[in-house]
Parts: sequence; structure tokens; C-alpha cells
Amino acid sequence: MPERGLVVIPTYNEAANLAHLVPQVLAQDPRLDILIVDDNSPDSTGQLAEALRQKEPRLSVIHREGKLGLGTAYIAGFRWALERDYALVFEMDADFSHDPAYLKDFLKAVEEADLVLGSRYLGGRVAVVNWPITRLMLSYSANIYARWVTGLRIWDLTGGFKCFRKQVLEAIDLTQVRSNGYAFQIEMSVRAWRKGFRLREIPIVFVDRTEGSSKMTGAIVREAVWMVPRLRLMAWSGRI
Repeated sequence: MPERGLVVIPTYNEAANLAHLVPQVLAQDPRLDILIVDDNSPDSTGQLAEALRQKEPRLSVIHREGKLGLGTAYIAGFRWALERDYALVFEMDADFSHDPAYLKDFLKAVEEADLVLGSRYLGGRVAVVNWPITRLMLSYSANIYARWVTGLRIWDLTGGFKCFRKQVLEAIDLTQVRSNGYAFQIEMSVRAWRKGFRLREIPIVFVDRTEGSSKMTGAIVREAVWMVPRLRLMAWSGRI
């Protein structure tokens, strides 16, 4: 029986992108469905998602009461997927920085892995378009830091384009996941690695958004800085 996949897409003010993104994602493979997790976007992204859902049976929507953060949005999506027995669960941004065409590469790679990560920096190369040099250096340095502190030899630990087998999400106690910003990506990969699952990176080109605004804040950066050594301590103590 073909493995069904759910693409979880958190949204906050993504009305300019959503109507174009949904058909492109669904066109990649008939086994893929979409779950939009909207945080009560002021630009009516949630209402647009509902209108699209009424026309597309492969699209579902979760409406949340406010801007609760990236990590909690993904946790909500993971639980929704597990309740419906999806074999594969994807993380994907709504702003086209993650090209839907790569979903086919993920589906192929996950045949021999448990967690597949789309990597902007695989092998030390840099595949990022339209970022200012300051943000690129911050991202690249953050990955070196996370790799060194956690011991997980993954080139792109902060990337948010991923595919989990359901067994990974079932094995991780989602109630114990503490990160809510971009550190969430590091934490989920470290937890999967510590559980003994097979991680694999595939190359992607990351293109910065052309519509909407970035969600990066100083608080997100600070969370990642302190969360990485905490993950190391948790690993040492056997808590993950």
C-alpha cells in the first residue's frame, strides 16, 4: 500500500503565497495531503485557507487563537498527522523559500531513512539565494555551533524543510519538546538522532521570500543560543 504523506505548513500572514503554494505542493505526488496550521493571521490567511479547503479535499486547516510560535504549530500538526496514521510527515515553509519540487526528492530519500533534512549547506557548500550577508553568516555560524555542541554531524541543523517517518514522531515525547523558534529544528533532529533513527541530508536551494516579511526575531536567535548547550546536557543526562 502506498505510504501517505502529510505536508504541515504553519502560516502567519501568508495570504500572498498560499493560493499559489497549495496546488504546487499537491501536484508533486498524489499521496501527499496538506495541513495548514494558521495562527489567526491578521491578513486573513486562515480565511483563505478555509476557502481553498472547501474546494480541495486533500487540504485541511487548523485555526489557532493567536501567534503561538513555529514549534507549537508543528507539534499540533504532528499530533494531527499521527491521529490519522500518516506514514510520512513533512515540515515546509509557506513562503516558497522551500521549493515544492523538492518533495519528490524527499519521498525518494525517505525510502532509506527515518528523517530526511533539506540542506542548504551540505558538504560545506552554500545554496542560499537573496539573503543579506549578515543573515547568511548568522545562519552558517549557527549550524557550525550547533554541530560542535550537540555532536550531531549534520550540515544544516536549523533548516525547516524535513520529512519524518511516523515512527520517529511516535518515539519522541512531544510534550517534552521545549523549543519554539528555529531551535525547534535542532531539537527535533537531536532527539531523533539520540533515539537511534537514520538521518539523511539532501541538497536544496533556499530562496528567500519575495512576498510577506521574515519571522526572524532577536528572541528566536537567543533561544537557539541557549537551547543548544541545554540539548547537550540533556543528552549527557540521558533525558533525550
